Amino acid sequence: MKPLLLLSRGHDDAEFLYACHLSIEQALYLRFAPGDDELMVSGMELDRARREGRARRIRDREEAGWSERQDTMATWVDLARRVLAERALSEVRVSPLLPAAAYVGLRAAGVEPEIDHRLFLDERRRKSAEEADCIRAAQGAAEAACVEVIAQLAAAEAQRDGLLWLDGSPLTSERLMARAQAALNEIGYTASEMIVAGSPECALPHFRGAGPIRANAPVIIDIFPMGMSTHYHGDLTRTVVAGQPSDLVQRMHDTCVEALDAAVELLREGANGRDVHHAVCRRLLDRGFGSATKGFEGDPSAPRMTHSTGHGVGLDVHEAPQLRDLDYPLLAGDVVTVEPGLYQTGLGGVRVEDTGMVAADGFQNFTTLPRSLDPADYL
Repeated sequence: MKPLLLLSRGHDDAEFLYACHLSIEQALYLRFAPGDDELMVSGMELDRARREGRARRIRDREEAGWSERQDTMATWVDLARRVLAERALSEVRVSPLLPAAAYVGLRAAGVEPEIDHRLFLDERRRKSAEEADCIRAAQGAAEAACVEVIAQLAAAEAQRDGLLWLDGSPLTSERLMARAQAALNEIGYTASEMIVAGSPECALPHFRGAGPIRANAPVIIDIFPMGMSTHYHGDLTRTVVAGQPSDLVQRMHDTCVEALDAAVELLREGANGRDVHHAVCRRLLDRGFGSATKGFEGDPSAPRMTHSTGHGVGLDVHEAPQLRDLDYPLLAGDVVTVEPGLYQTGLGGVRVEDTGMVAADGFQNFTTLPRSLDPADYL
């Protein structure tokens, strides 16, 4: 097999992290054969790379032949050419995500890159016990941050303007996200993005949230933190109402919880992601709602699910496999989300999401929080 070449695309480059366990802005990694790999970094990063990284040989890029120029990408490409020339090699495998400038630069330097479209795909799907523990811990961090948000909602009071107020000012999505981020940081996690979205804007599933939160209406809280040391993610969503939910919102939430349970019953090694997704869509349809999936559209005027049932979680918050209208056999070791949701323009939405691992005998749920619209049930 051709040697593997990776150029780090930044601190959160999941492929680079998986290959050599190092979060770094710029570095070159070459794997010539199992157990024969090399990592090249700047002198500033050398001690950290030797402490945290995993490669048979870790060396200063200057030692390897670094020749500084204004075009940093061209400099890394030249360094790769020099190291490969040491072994009389002129062909490499590269990631589909390799920057185009690096791909073109390699070819111009006489190194032929071959894109490996399945790079680490199978390996990253089958989570080891250590990886599963990292994701479980990240899920616990997501739960802690979610409870922090819910506690703020529970403590707030509805005013005559219909908004929630706390400590003398309106309670906003921004305030709640700041509290969630602080709770994560205190325990070694971070979330570059999260969702704390009130109604009616949360009818848009990926609306991050902005402005005051309304009483008696659903608030979607979707937190997907990353461990600062492990770089593995969790993914959790809960929907709560500070006040009294409408009958329709309560029915939407009850249906999403039922659909989540229906999916969990099917999750095991050998199941198909399409069947899991269809089971969720069928439950929504049977309860008078619908989806965007062909054959499960339902009443076009009713709340509907406009996204997939779930996705893999690991070094990326979205990775293989998929739980959607796609033939996708599941494997033991897959860590996936299950996140049924229902949305209606002008009303808002609800979504309930757990994360866990597929096993031969079923689903190991990493999530422990209640699934309730009532904030009091989380406190």
